[in-house]
Amino acid sequence: MANRPISSGAIYRTFYLGDIELFKRGKVRDVYNLGDKLLIISTDRISCFDVVLPTNIPHKGKVLTRLSVFWFEFTKDIIPNHLITANVDDFPEVLAKHKGTLRGRSMLVKKAEPIPVECVVRGYLAGSGWKEYKERQSICGIKLPKGLKESGKLPQAIFTPATKEDVGHDINVAQEYIEKEMGKALAAKLKDVSIALYKKASQYAESKGIIIADTKFEFGKVADEIILIDEVFTPDSSRFWPKDGYVPGRSQPSFDKQFVRDYLETLDWDKTPPAPKLPEEIVLKTTEKYLQALEIITGKGL
Repeated sequence: MANRPISSGAIYRTFYLGDIELFKRGKVRDVYNLGDKLLIISTDRISCFDVVLPTNIPHKGKVLTRLSVFWFEFTKDIIPNHLITANVDDFPEVLAKHKGTLRGRSMLVKKAEPIPVECVVRGYLAGSGWKEYKERQSICGIKLPKGLKESGKLPQAIFTPATKEDVGHDINVAQEYIEKEMGKALAAKLKDVSIALYKKASQYAESKGIIIADTKFEFGKVADEIILIDEVFTPDSSRFWPKDGYVPGRSQPSFDKQFVRDYLETLDWDKTPPAPKLPEEIVLKTTEKYLQALEIITGKGL
């Protein structure tokens, strides 16, 4: 693993597989091209406010991988997904010499054509949804009852899609926008599947002591089949709140990167690169939260 400056001023801690073609380098993941398959490596990088921080969170990539593998298996009755295997011993021979690097933090997946919409499901009022509700009493064009509280449970889970932006923040849009861009049939399927995924996973997580306040999904197409891709129900893609001690009317303690966002909000930082380094106590506490989430949900640690 190496450090390499990028144009934004952040420092990427990146995995380099010199003999394998790099397909894409995201904020958190390095993706390599294997023909009709992709190798996704979850690094220990962390991004907040769409900026990659210069400080790694130890074990984070392994937690994201382990949780995604768990949830892909748990939800495959609702929709197929892109996972082929996360067992490095079953990876193609060309990756054999990288096993030590890849073990525990990588997935071999089907190569899909991404559908350019972020499929967000909210069961509780938090984050940008809470801000929009206070201004308009609605989220993404969905009218909500008066008098709801911050972190309050919504009458029912709602689908609040967003555009996928290569640069900057994703933009919340109404369902009608998705229908216009992609057609009513595909828009309806994305909505129905997203809500079904959220309902099944949130019920399970709550039985274990975690509230999934909201989450986001990405979907892709292989031939004409729509499948679930990327990651699913991780502390990077979801808000995880401890059920014990949940009190609406305020922000909640969390098992996700909101803890880091909250720390960054106390600094004199304009949320543009370069991001500040995280102090050791914040790093250690964040690692602890990710590991707790993994153990609570799966019943197993790393």
